[in-house]
Amino acid sequence: MSEPQSSALSTTAAEAPLVRRDLVKWHVIAGVSWLAIALFAGLFYSLQLLQSWPLPKIAVLSPGRIRLIHTNLIAFGFLTNAFLAMLYWTVPRLTGLRVASKKLGWLIYAAWNGIILATWVGLHLGEAQAVEWGETPVWVDPLVVVGAILVWIQFYTPIVKTKEKALYVTLWYFSAGFVWLGLTYIMGNFFPEYLVAGNAAGPLLGLYIHDLVGLWVTPMGWGMMYFFVPILLKKPIWSHALSLVGFWGLAFFYPLQGVHHFLGSPIPMFAQYSAVVSTIAVEIVVTTVVINFFMTWKGSEATLKTSIPIRWFFLGALNYAITCFQCAFQVTLTFQQVIHFTDWVVGHAHLVMFGVFSFWIFGMIEHLWPKLTGHNWRSESLRRWSFWLTALGLWGMFLTLTVSGLIEGFMSMNLVPRETILQTMTPFWLVRTITGISIISGFACLVVNMVLTARAGRIAHIDTDYSPYEDVEQGEVAIGAV
Repeated sequence: MSEPQSSALSTTAAEAPLVRRDLVKWHVIAGVSWLAIALFAGLFYSLQLLQSWPLPKIAVLSPGRIRLIHTNLIAFGFLTNAFLAMLYWTVPRLTGLRVASKKLGWLIYAAWNGIILATWVGLHLGEAQAVEWGETPVWVDPLVVVGAILVWIQFYTPIVKTKEKALYVTLWYFSAGFVWLGLTYIMGNFFPEYLVAGNAAGPLLGLYIHDLVGLWVTPMGWGMMYFFVPILLKKPIWSHALSLVGFWGLAFFYPLQGVHHFLGSPIPMFAQYSAVVSTIAVEIVVTTVVINFFMTWKGSEATLKTSIPIRWFFLGALNYAITCFQCAFQVTLTFQQVIHFTDWVVGHAHLVMFGVFSFWIFGMIEHLWPKLTGHNWRSESLRRWSFWLTALGLWGMFLTLTVSGLIEGFMSMNLVPRETILQTMTPFWLVRTITGISIISGFACLVVNMVLTARAGRIAHIDTDYSPYEDVEQGEVAIGAV
């Protein structure tokens, strides 16, 4: 625990609080709003697989465009807004300093969500690039880069100026993630569009697809876990050294593995082999995060009954362990012969993007919303329903897609006609739609509870996690290096 910094005590909390809770709250609201649209877009798209599209012959609502809205609004609308909320909550506490500017914060909020709105409209109008996870219209791309630069200014300011001698590992991940976001987006959206074409653009697209997950979502998610889990469990992380091994392993191996999305393509085999090796290596490194979580949680098993935020983080870490095990096998050329272009890949993507990082975000929201509204959760029943409906829905979807992917793969290897394969897949896709409805129902429980808590909370929330460290006389101080 660091000593209170004098700079944080120079101004009263009422005039300039250390943590901008209003920005945290509104980024959470924005993220949840975009997720609502994205989930319904995913549900609608699943109906296309059942040949039950309810909006035929309407170009702006065609299935292909709806799918792009589903993926982009989750990546940039939900995840990034939630990460910005997390940064406003954590960075000032870990550095003892405020972010660069409140006005800049509101500019980032308005600009980023304006970018998401423009992307949403542009995708409906068919102005999409042929870049997976980068279908944003070409006229939006420069705005995204400018937005990334504003984020650098906002959060690098306290990180660079902090007097903390030993930065907690969360700040390591955040500091690197800011740089990786800008570089990754430029590589995936500008180089293939303007500088590199044809087969040469393939490796860059593969790197972009995976680096967006591994070099932006992953460091933000890992940093989130390393901050909130010790707070929730009220104990330090099990191994700070192990967390740094994970950081350097991520930095070294992850940028090399994106080509594994194009195994069996005309891309030179040395690039494909290097992607396979680096993917297996990084999955070994990722286990450091899983081990650190479960060893920190060890001895606190009762929290699974008493703390719903810990349930979200626990299940997210368990899903992470499964995805690591999957990755180490599914990137091999032998396994790819079975699962390439099958539902297996879709199930894996949902487990890692939704079952890990989105679950951790739900855990963060469960933890922070009472602190942001000043009221305890209105309904404990809705909290439980939200968890179980979402968790069971995701696991039902994952298992269904995994099984259907294996069946689809082996049928293809045996040269079964494509029409027969599609008929065989239909019952699995029906179950997928039902599990999607379960996920949406769980999410609806969360949203309803958030609204009820904010508008009609009956019991005032007493913050015992942060206020003892912040309420020093009339000022605020940081937790510092946890």
